[in-house]
Amino acid sequence: MKKYLIVGLGNIGEEYTNTRHNIGFEILDSFADKANISFSNARFGSISEYKFKGRSFIFLKPNTYMNLSGSAVTHWLKSEKIPLTNLLIISDDLNLPFAKLRLKPSGSNGGHNGLRDIESSLNTTEYNRLRVGISNEFKKGQQSNFVLSKFSDEELLKLTELKETVNELIISFVMSGISITMNTYNLKN
Repeated sequence: MKKYLIVGLGNIGEEYTNTRHNIGFEILDSFADKANISFSNARFGSISEYKFKGRSFIFLKPNTYMNLSGSAVTHWLKSEKIPLTNLLIISDDLNLPFAKLRLKPSGSNGGHNGLRDIESSLNTTEYNRLRVGISNEFKKGQQSNFVLSKFSDEELLKLTELKETVNELIISFVMSGISITMNTYNLKN
């Protein structure tokens, strides 16, 4: 059975729930709810497994805090013997408009500390990542406050549709691969 590691980035703790920086956690929770699976505590994070058409999806929400996500990703790739090509990291992105998706097989960390740590731990920028736009409508010097802020009521309404789209994207990534999924979802979005 082919295995895939799907990692949603975020920070643990109630104070971070429903914040922009935790969109990765939110998306994985949405998938778990729909698939009727649950997360359990494990080494370096919360883990859940979903099996579908001969594939095993291993979902990880690191408990290492955003800036140290690399150790969790590296541990689970090695312990589950998952090839780097079967890794998908889901993170927030200030450089994209709200709810805009950008799936890529490699690239820079774009100033995202979680991606920077993963890049350092893996010793490569060649890993699949899905960036989810959280907007950049903040005053100069307020970036940290903005990423840790809650979504507006209007944004929360759009998030439901966004999570559905990303759930479909995850299935497509596992079943059809990065190229087909990029062509479908980067253009659609």
